[in-house]
Amino acid sequence: MISHKIIEKNSILMLVLILIVVAIGGLIEISPLFYLESTIEKVKGMRPYSPLELAGRDIYIREGCYNCHSQMVRPLRDESERYGHYSLAAESMYDHPFQWGSKRTGPDLARVGGRYSDEWHVTHLNNPRDVVPESVMPGYPFLAKTPLYIPDIAANLKTNELVGVPYTEEMVEMAASDLQTQVNPDADDVDAFLARYPKAQVRDFDGNPAVLSELDALISYLQMMGTLVDFTSYDVDANKR
Repeated sequence: MISHKIIEKNSILMLVLILIVVAIGGLIEISPLFYLESTIEKVKGMRPYSPLELAGRDIYIREGCYNCHSQMVRPLRDESERYGHYSLAAESMYDHPFQWGSKRTGPDLARVGGRYSDEWHVTHLNNPRDVVPESVMPGYPFLAKTPLYIPDIAANLKTNELVGVPYTEEMVEMAASDLQTQVNPDADDVDAFLARYPKAQVRDFDGNPAVLSELDALISYLQMMGTLVDFTSYDVDANKR
């Protein structure tokens, strides 16, 4: 065995040995990826975003919400006590790009769905200080006044399909119609819509049924976060097998 003194005195030898150790470690980490079908556990409940949720997610990204809000609950006790069950990789499997984040000027939003009413979100997005006096978040009152641009929604789904999101031809074909259906619980095709997107919430989100607004889309996205996986029946050991 080569003594430490010889290695420490010979920089070239040390460099060669470091490269060998790193190469062996890299092969051990990388080799399983060649025979594993997927590195993401299969979790019941996960589905692609509905067209309205996807449009809301695009608005969320456009307005830079990810700069101050993360969407990843770490597996630490204080995190799970505050936000809920730690995040699963499967919850981000249809995110391009993912929204994990690393900075929290505001709270983590991975489990925000259903925690507040639509009215709360409308007020908060219009002027955050009306509900959280110490908030430094800017207001977004223009979202309620801006009609959602819908001609490109089918192309949006098609593009996500190209990168692995399992949108079907029917989903793409019905995309523009599904935008309208999700904000109208009286629509004739609600059942068909829910068959395509289980657990999707169907209602007018911004309180103004006369206009399908960007605020409708953003709130539908926020209200969906963390609601797809039923953690009361989630079996960690079963999903590791």
